[in-house]
Amino acid sequence: MSYEKVKQAQKTIIGTKQAVKAARKGHLSEIIVAMDADHHVIAPVLEVAQQFNIPVTPVPSKQQLGKVAGLRVHASVVAIAD
Repeated sequence: MSYEKVKQAQKTIIGTKQAVKAARKGHLSEIIVAMDADHHVIAPVLEVAQQFNIPVTPVPSKQQLGKVAGLRVHASVVAIAD
């Protein structure tokens, strides 16, 4: 499952704004998006992912995504850097 990809990633980028910046610079190999996040929060990431052909993998829970990313709070977006 995609949560495992986040756990095993060498470098992750957490958050919508940071993921968009990294995508525009060409530093991402994949973006993990929580499906229970508000659409207006994840929409910019989905747009930039489509624009730069970055694979997007959905996961069910932003709370679980935050937990596997090492946070005490939820995370709507976690990007895996090259």
